[in-house]
Amino acid sequence: MRHIDWRIKAVLSLLFAGAVVYIIVYAVRDAASDVLINLATDITLIPVAVFVMKLLIDGILTEREKHTTNRKMSMVVGAFFSEVGTSLIERFRGFDVRAEELLGATALKMEWADRDFLRLQGRLRDHGYGVDSRSGNLEELKAFMTEKRDFMVRLLENPNVLEQESFSDLLWAVFHLNEELAHRKDLGRLSPADYEHLSGDMRRAYGLLAAEWGVYLRHLRDRYPYLFSLAVRTNPFDPQATAEIV
Repeated sequence: MRHIDWRIKAVLSLLFAGAVVYIIVYAVRDAASDVLINLATDITLIPVAVFVMKLLIDGILTEREKHTTNRKMSMVVGAFFSEVGTSLIERFRGFDVRAEELLGATALKMEWADRDFLRLQGRLRDHGYGVDSRSGNLEELKAFMTEKRDFMVRLLENPNVLEQESFSDLLWAVFHLNEELAHRKDLGRLSPADYEHLSGDMRRAYGLLAAEWGVYLRHLRDRYPYLFSLAVRTNPFDPQATAEIV
């Protein structure tokens, strides 16, 4: 019983109370007038009707609010990938010594079905990101993330971000990496332990970013086919990708 929704419990309680009133009235029905019977009917049914109507109105308002929040969140995620995310994946790919293993799985096509996106999301989730902070240009990565710092701070200030845990986790991971890079004066002269530490921070951000990208693509396919077309042509996992149609 503890797992039953409180709304169901409330309706059942009102119905039970109404049933008790009916039983009492009909137990003394010989002495009861029509007015008393009608009053019992009102006492029984009106609270239930009012409560059920309130639940319906609350449900409609909640669903509308949820729909509005989801739309706002979709816009936030879209702005992130347009401004930061897609370019950041390209840069992380330069540090991933196992990047070629993802080429086949991330070969996007306009005619992809739901099963294709599910397969992509699983592949991105399970990929062992072989990030080595010494195998790419850390200074260039630092400059890019420093340039985008104010944009990411504004995203973190957006209350809608808290509604989607996976995306907020991604932002914090990217922001943390930004902070780590910003606190190092010379990225070309770090200790092996420090390079390994940065590799771990990059690996975390890269994995979360890739996973969110897979979910974002499916959303574009469903809601904005023209944006999905551009995403296919600018695939950050494909070093040969180009927005130009040939």
